[in-house]
Amino acid sequence: MKIIQLTDPHLVQPGQMLNGTDPLARLGIVLDDISRHHGDAGLLVITGDLTDDGLDQAYRALDERLRKLGLPYRLLLGNHDQRTTFGAIFPQVPRDEAGFVQSVLDTREARLIFLDTLDDGKVGGRLCATRLAWLEQRLTEAQGRPVLLFMHHPPFEIGLPALDHCLLAADDALSLATLVRGHGDVRQIFAGHVHRPAHGLWNGVPVTMLPGTNHQMPLDLHDASVGPVDEPPAYGVILLDADNLIIHLRILAPPAMAPAHG
Repeated sequence: MKIIQLTDPHLVQPGQMLNGTDPLARLGIVLDDISRHHGDAGLLVITGDLTDDGLDQAYRALDERLRKLGLPYRLLLGNHDQRTTFGAIFPQVPRDEAGFVQSVLDTREARLIFLDTLDDGKVGGRLCATRLAWLEQRLTEAQGRPVLLFMHHPPFEIGLPALDHCLLAADDALSLATLVRGHGDVRQIFAGHVHRPAHGLWNGVPVTMLPGTNHQMPLDLHDASVGPVDEPPAYGVILLDADNLIIHLRILAPPAMAPAHG
């Protein structure tokens, strides 16, 4: 199975700019590339911060682009998203019984679990007792099957002071670790939020974080005050079978950075 992950589009009102770039145009570059090279993908997952301010027009622009792409998709919420507005534009996106944007997808290769880490009004993420109980049930159902987790906020610090104060809440991360260890075959966690390519090992489980599609955070291990920088958009190509998991990073050049011809 081929799964495409992209993250943090941070869409604003169409035609407006964010951090000196056009988020919708950059997302278009990524989706066009996916359409050209990976139209056979079985799933597209966008791991949160779909919009920058939760605007209705931004969600509508995303809906329009995804309809044109034509791939099955799952959308996750990040700290920049607005739950009610998102739900009005994407009523078909699965939710759990409590209304959180959480769901599962069982494939031939694994169970995919999509988590909602949005803590309304906060930059950091939460997995409250209700969401953790839901996850525990889904993991129990999947005993004997491999699991992949998708979420917006990474569950551990990554060594970047500008970000490490606003990841998944520490107590919730401990509870998540207990559930992951209890299942015994969570093979990979995919996250967004950090706007950087980063990979790690957390409680024995590999974790992959990707660049966003509009702007990135600099690789600065010392300064907590650094802000977004203009680096190329990217997305991940996940190849999954019964025994193997391979993740490729596709980095794209936006129009202003493309090489000249002639």
